[in-house]
Parts: sequence; structure tokens; C-alpha cells
Amino acid sequence: MRVAVLQTNSRGDKAANVEAALVLLDRAAGAGADLAVLPENVDYMGRRDGIEAAREPIPGPTSQAFAAKARQHGMWVVGGSIHELSEEPGKSYNTSLLFDRRGEIVARYRKVHLYDVEIPGRVSARESTTVSAGCELVTAEIEGHLAGMSICYDLRFPELYRALAVRGAELLFVPAAFMLYTGKDHWEVLLRARAIENQCFVVAAGQVGSSEPNVTCYGRSMVVDPWGTVLATAPDGVGMAVADLDFDHLRRVRAELPSLANRRPDVYAAEPLAVTR
Repeated sequence: MRVAVLQTNSRGDKAANVEAALVLLDRAAGAGADLAVLPENVDYMGRRDGIEAAREPIPGPTSQAFAAKARQHGMWVVGGSIHELSEEPGKSYNTSLLFDRRGEIVARYRKVHLYDVEIPGRVSARESTTVSAGCELVTAEIEGHLAGMSICYDLRFPELYRALAVRGAELLFVPAAFMLYTGKDHWEVLLRARAIENQCFVVAAGQVGSSEPNVTCYGRSMVVDPWGTVLATAPDGVGMAVADLDFDHLRRVRAELPSLANRRPDVYAAEPLAVTR
């Protein structure tokens, strides 16, 4: 399976952002990709007062545009994430869609872990003020291989990915808009950790560059194999990286180092977890 991770610099112009994503999907198809993955918030990254106008139902204009590209190229597409209308007034879901080769939506994942982080002088974000949290794990089969869905900040919660792996996932999708300050130290480390501990391919597409207000994303979209080897990394700037996934290699890794099979949930699954603050 050939996969492409697509790296965008989405900003405050939704129409321009979607058009840039469609151009990258064309490039992925031209590179022979069976599957292309877009970043988080691919439709809009800008000031809070513009979020309301960016929200839309699913199906809606953006999801339909991605569906048409999937259908045109006969290619699987992870539509990064977009602002889906929520039942909560003034909020949207941060939603990732998986389209099959016919352009049909086969999976919808709403981001579970919301990015409420305050690092003085560096990062100030409260995603929960404009986003409704999802509450479901989502997997979908892609031509005989189970894929698990996630978005950005989810990457810091290993229990989510372990649950996906226990369900049988072999691929883990991570569309993201990782901040530069944390990304330079944590992005690759966390992606490789999730790949190693779950013996899965990790396919991570990130936003890159600056957008308003005062947001700079790290980029470095990458594909990691189940041994933790980085197969491909996008260069800085808008663009893509392509890698071929060898599922025979995945099976060898799991056979030779059977850490998933050697789990002991009878010992630790029922243990309550303390919360430190």
C-alpha cells in the first residue's frame, strides 16, 4: 500500500485552504498513492471569530469536495479534520473522515482529547471553548487492513492507541496541527513510540508554518513503520512525503517481538489511575 502524507499551511481563507488540499490530493494520486492523508483543521486555521463561518454539516461542501477527489482518482483519502457543526451552540466537532475509492464516507472520527494547554509565553490554547469532544474510538477496514483514527493531541494519550491496536489496527492515522514549540522535541518521539508500542504503521500529516493568531505549526509530516523506523518525512513547507507499507514486515515484527500477545490485562487493566495536577 502506497501512502502519501500531505502537508498544508491552512490559514483564514477557507476556500483557498480547501483548494490547496485538493491540489495536494492530485499530486498524491500522480505519485501513485493508494491512500492520502491530510492534516488537522485543513479547512480553516485562523481567528476565533472566523470559526463560525467555517463550520459545516457532513456531508457538506468540504467533505463533498474530498469525496469527489477520492472518486476521481480511485484513492482512499483521510480528509485531515474539518469543523463539523455540533449540537452545542457556538461549537463544532473536530472531525476526521475516511473516504474509500468510490468517494463514500466509511468512517467518521470526532477528536476525543481537546487541546487545553497553557505554556506561558509559548502556547495558549483552549480548544474546548469552541470544540465539542468526541466520545468514540473509530476503526475502519482498508482493503484487508484495519486502520485506527485519531487527531493531533490524541497522540499524547497512549491508551487510545493501545485500544485501537487491541481491536486489531495495523495502521494509525494522525492528522495534526502540532505546535512548533512542542513539535520540535515531541512530535517524532511520540509518533515512533506509538508505532513501536503498538507495532503499527503510523501515518501522520501535519500543518506547517504560521497562521493567525500567533500560531506556528511544526510540519515534518511522516510515515513510521512498526519497528519505529521513519520511512518518509516531508520537508519544511507545503508538500508531501510518500512511502510504501509492507504488511509482511508488520507480521514479522509482531511474530519476532510479540509484545501485544504478551500483554497482561488481568494484572493492570482494572487498576485505577491516579490523576496528578
